[in-house]
Amino acid sequence: MAVSNAFVGCPKLETLLNHHTLSSTSTLQTPLGLIGVPRNNRTRRGLIHRARCELSPSESATISALEQLKNSAPDRYTKERSSIVVIGLSIHTAPVEMREKLAIPEAEWPRAIGELCGLNHIEEAAVLSTCNRMEIYVLALSQHRGVKEVTEWMSKTSGIPVSEICQHRFLLYNKDATQHIFEVSAGLDSLVLGEGQILAQVKQVVKVGQGVNGFGRNISGLFKHAITVGKRVRTETNIAAGAVSVSSAAVELALMKLPESSHASARMLIIGAGKMGKLVIKHLVAKGCNKMVVVNRSEERVTAIREEIPGVEITYRPLDEMLASAAEADVVFTSTASESPLFSKEHVETLPPASPEIGGVRLFVDISVPRNVGSCVNEVETARVYNVDDLKEVVAANKEDRLRKAMEAQTIIAEESNQFEAWRDSLETVPTIKKLRAYAERIRMAELEKCMSKMGDDINKKTTRAVDDLSRGIVNRFLHGPMQHLRCDGSDSRTLSETLENMHALNRMYGLEKDILEEKLKAMTSGQQK
Repeated sequence: MAVSNAFVGCPKLETLLNHHTLSSTSTLQTPLGLIGVPRNNRTRRGLIHRARCELSPSESATISALEQLKNSAPDRYTKERSSIVVIGLSIHTAPVEMREKLAIPEAEWPRAIGELCGLNHIEEAAVLSTCNRMEIYVLALSQHRGVKEVTEWMSKTSGIPVSEICQHRFLLYNKDATQHIFEVSAGLDSLVLGEGQILAQVKQVVKVGQGVNGFGRNISGLFKHAITVGKRVRTETNIAAGAVSVSSAAVELALMKLPESSHASARMLIIGAGKMGKLVIKHLVAKGCNKMVVVNRSEERVTAIREEIPGVEITYRPLDEMLASAAEADVVFTSTASESPLFSKEHVETLPPASPEIGGVRLFVDISVPRNVGSCVNEVETARVYNVDDLKEVVAANKEDRLRKAMEAQTIIAEESNQFEAWRDSLETVPTIKKLRAYAERIRMAELEKCMSKMGDDINKKTTRAVDDLSRGIVNRFLHGPMQHLRCDGSDSRTLSETLENMHALNRMYGLEKDILEEKLKAMTSGQQK
């Protein structure tokens, strides 16, 4: 059905109307009475225009629209459920140049949610924007139209043509969207399998969304459940254990070779403050090392690292003090671009033994290619050398272990996805529960008023209170059975199906569908006005 001009001005109202089809004898309620609305578009437009001429603009846009909806298959509309949709681009699908343009700073997330929920077919929204992904989660009245509107919004805010976004985006709906955010939160969609930073970013979406109009029950519930999944996967599978990068493996291997009692006191030296050297420093800090020496050509990089990691004692030494610094170290990490070895057998033989606490043997962990430490250094009795090949074995073993744990995580995710879908299904009964209580309360109040008027004006407060309590008790006892049959925890699909059947039966018996539809309509129109 094409929406008539009578309803223009409230896009989401037009959207709802477009969900319904008028029969050949459909009617339109006006203050003049019911008028037939034939299927012929030209005739229908004429009749609607004639009806509008007799109404004020506000009456035409609200009364007619509301009555039209209430008389056009409300049962069909109330049975339809909006879809959870994710429209995303990630490191797996889009280049960094595109992700940079699409990225939305955290401070702008509330504004983005507001703009997205202002689109015709979007009811709720959330933004997950990180260095590796830009994903928009929405509750959409229509999947196709919702995706189209969000994609156009992304194009408008980023300046990237819609066609280009479509080439790199991915689309997921309902259960697939649920499974995706659960996998993201668990670290299964990350470059480093099981990494923990993404869980903190998912938590931040919930924190920022609190109190934001548009971060509604479905989307907020989805993200809160994703946090639970992320925590559960990490706890039950320990998927984050074990180094899976060269720099983290270097630190892990060094600590494995040291006595555990010496981890806090061992003297650490890092030669090279480039990308790899910086990562080694960060991994050392993560393992509890708060004091180290860094040798580098210039001090600027070391100063920048020191500012980035406050609370850690990082001492700078120039390159010409490398050997002197090595003499005072127990563990030496090398990560420079030097094409010739920095340490030879002759160099190391002149160094004093390492600390007695670690057995007097100095460790050289060389993550450079070409190597910074000559293989002949292993011939020195007080030295042990480990290079990239040694680390690759550690990384490969840990990656294989994480893949096994990822398979275990999928079992958890499948279980949690079913629980979330059951929770969403249970929400279907909430409007019916509210309307049934309101319906019973209206009857109770009307009958109570009749009773009080018959009993006269000389009734004392105690009697009035007793009659009121009696009427409440009767209503509550009467509603107890229906309410019990409208509630379920979603664990049993048979019970859930029966619950939804009970809901539809009660809606039909007590004529609650129109009330529920009217409530949805008012919520949407008030949202438009805000």
